[in-house]
Amino acid sequence: MKSRIAVVFGGRSGEHDVSIRSAKAVIENIDRSKYSVIPIAIDRAGHWLDPRVSAGLLPSETSQLVASDVAEMSEDAIALIGDPKYHGMVELKDHSPLGIDVVFPVLHGTYGEDGTLQGLFEMADVPYIGCGVLASSCGMDKVVMKSLFKEAGLPICRYDWFLRRQWESDEDAILDRIEKSVGFPCFVKPANLGSSVGISRAETRQELRQGIAVAAEYDRRIIVEEGLKMREIECAILGNDEPIASQPGEYLIRDNNKAFLDYTEKYSGTGNNEFVVPAPVSAELAAKIQDLAIRAFKSIDGAGLARVDFFLRTDNGALLVNEINTLPGLTDASGYPKMWAGSGKPFVDVIDELIALAWERHADRKFNKTSMV
Repeated sequence: MKSRIAVVFGGRSGEHDVSIRSAKAVIENIDRSKYSVIPIAIDRAGHWLDPRVSAGLLPSETSQLVASDVAEMSEDAIALIGDPKYHGMVELKDHSPLGIDVVFPVLHGTYGEDGTLQGLFEMADVPYIGCGVLASSCGMDKVVMKSLFKEAGLPICRYDWFLRRQWESDEDAILDRIEKSVGFPCFVKPANLGSSVGISRAETRQELRQGIAVAAEYDRRIIVEEGLKMREIECAILGNDEPIASQPGEYLIRDNNKAFLDYTEKYSGTGNNEFVVPAPVSAELAAKIQDLAIRAFKSIDGAGLARVDFFLRTDNGALLVNEINTLPGLTDASGYPKMWAGSGKPFVDVIDELIALAWERHADRKFNKTSMV
């Protein structure tokens, strides 16, 4: 019998559309001889949708791939949030003929990769792909993440952070502080968002003021990082306790006037950038990137998958760990599957390993719970 994989996608974050594209890529690349796939969408308001409705949110050619799998599901096989019969809770019937064997969440951003959804799966006691509650929440929060990186001895850039309430109370005091602690140019970011949403570059006090105002619309905590002359390098991680790192990759931006690779550039397919694997760096530097990526993954107690982003300074050659993404994009334009493909591991094999890692981690948690009784 095939294992049944629930691909959960959509969600309440600003990355809803990218999540749909990630779900499309997973469904189209999963080994159909081993797995049946049940799509479960969460709409922009946070309502969980029936698999039949969820399939309709996917491109027609993708929804056709799961049509027979969805048809096998009985109406009570999955209880979804928003169904009044189940009082707002979710039940994913584990290891039953009509239930779910493994959940593959591909919800990016808040309410998807910040630990909230992972906690729900923990309570439902079903195996799921990716980082757990702690690693997800720490990886999502740039302030906590950088604190853990610093504790692990990883090289990072200068940064400062503050609360939106502090900003509203005394804007000039915050501006004075950032000018001293970080300086110009700098990047202003919401502490808890991904995919370059709400991020701006500031070279003057006025641009800093404007950037903070934008970031404050997305989060109550704002982080400001020094702006460097650098290249952006990425590295993909796969594994649990003994993770492995891919060949590094790099986005080559054709328009040199772009301040940074923003959300639109990453996912619009404008042709202004090209993702190259392996990144054009020396073998020695590539090995260093892989080592630091694994250390960053372990510093947050990662599991399953992650993408670690680096700054390679062009003025002095220093390599800095920028951030970790615990649920990276899996679209046809995303770096994570491209880096593994460039490392000799096609996406179908990556998905296979991720499912095995989910079972491994779930069994480990079961063992820990049993040993405490």
